[in-house]
Amino acid sequence: MVNKVILVGNVGKEPDVRYIESGVAVASFSLATSETYLAKNGEKVTNTEWHNIVAWRGLAELASKYINKGKQIYVEGRLRTRTYEQDGVKKYITEIVADTIQLLGRKDDTAQTNGNSQDNNYPKNEQAPDTANNMEADEPTDDLPF
Repeated sequence: MVNKVILVGNVGKEPDVRYIESGVAVASFSLATSETYLAKNGEKVTNTEWHNIVAWRGLAELASKYINKGKQIYVEGRLRTRTYEQDGVKKYITEIVADTIQLLGRKDDTAQTNGNSQDNNYPKNEQAPDTANNMEADEPTDDLPF
């Protein structure tokens, strides 16, 4: 069986990084992907899908340092649907658990966004460590859907 997701899109909000009880970092942010086509009447139509991205451990730390709202990124990971309860109502959320995140665009774009034109630590491609597939990564961190 295969559970693989590949997305290229624009970050919708700054990553929210928090630490669970064991000290492991987890980052979450939204990613927008768009599809544009011509309708039968010749009108240009754009559909945008929003995805919830979750990154763990070192990848979460890098997300907090390098990913900003509006930045174009490549994400490779797997789908995960989980449930939580809010006000007595069972809710579901589908997330992409990132295994790889690659920043797209020019290096200068990120340096300007961070206000540092000498940002020499810009990572080209970051992958989650092999430990990202252990059970701890799949444990719910709290009752919040994000």
